[in-house]
Amino acid sequence: MSLDRSNWENRAEGNEYRKIQWKSLAFLLFLIILLLVSILLSLRIGSYDTPMIELVKGLFGQAEDPNINLIISNNRLPRLAAAIITGAGLGLAGCVLQVILNNPLASASTLGVTQGATFGAALAIIFFNLTSPLSIYSFSFLGSVFVAIAILILSRIRKLSAEATVLAGVAISSMLTGGTTLLQYFADEVQLGNLIFWTFGDLGNVAWKDLGVMALMVVLLLIFCWFSRWDYNVLQQGEEIAISLGVNVQKTRVINMVFCCLTCSILVSRVGLINFIGLVAPHIVRLVVGNNHIYLVPGSLLAGAGLLVLSDLAARSILMPIILPIGAITSFLGGPLFLYILFREGRKHG
Repeated sequence: MSLDRSNWENRAEGNEYRKIQWKSLAFLLFLIILLLVSILLSLRIGSYDTPMIELVKGLFGQAEDPNINLIISNNRLPRLAAAIITGAGLGLAGCVLQVILNNPLASASTLGVTQGATFGAALAIIFFNLTSPLSIYSFSFLGSVFVAIAILILSRIRKLSAEATVLAGVAISSMLTGGTTLLQYFADEVQLGNLIFWTFGDLGNVAWKDLGVMALMVVLLLIFCWFSRWDYNVLQQGEEIAISLGVNVQKTRVINMVFCCLTCSILVSRVGLINFIGLVAPHIVRLVVGNNHIYLVPGSLLAGAGLLVLSDLAARSILMPIILPIGAITSFLGGPLFLYILFREGRKHG
């Protein structure tokens, strides 16, 4: 009798696991379809009317109207590629940062990586009076890397907990924001305008060569995360269990932090401030697929790409032909969710 009951329970658990699998796979398929629809809408909608047939021809440079070929190849396609690559990278990095730090509020924006990029750009534009995009990219990249190294040093030397590491990122963000404000106080009108335009976030001024570097980093991060997916699942059970199963927790945390912050710094240095994508995308996927990183890793990548494409579409279409700052759109999206997660975690630990 007990054996029959055990077999029944095992079959029930197997059926339940298969249901979760199919549900997760169906949601990933939904994210793929949503991303494809968003891509078509993003290519279609703009101040210059583009019929769908001409749009498809324009992707291959074969549209009858030469202006459509020019707009697609030089404007809409690079902008769309920048949105897909940046959103995918930020969403994936946010997913990994949340699990290795055991904090649902962890992302590039909450850890201070994006604020470091802003401070670096402010130094280049205001303090050193540099105007070339390469100079601004370089300084913003160095600012992001500085924050990542500072957080890693604090976590290693002071043996900070995962929660304290996030708080350290918030403190560093506050100091860098104050430093950026101080630099703005001494800037002239031209310098101030350039910095503010950069902090808005801009997907329209990314060159194809920059897109190649950005795509390479996101692909490398995806490959690394896919091979580490089982470690992420184990880490969720607690450090003691992870160590007992052979996971080097400190090494895993440091390597993942370096990889994620490096990827985010490269993305942010090219497109400016894009807030909250890394926070929102993993949570949307987690609500459906749970904490299994077999599905959470690709899901966060797809959700991040789709969210940023849709946000860019909203930025271009709400007050057409005016293009609203993409950073403002994503902040409106992520702010309420940030508060919701904060209150939920407060109730959970209350």
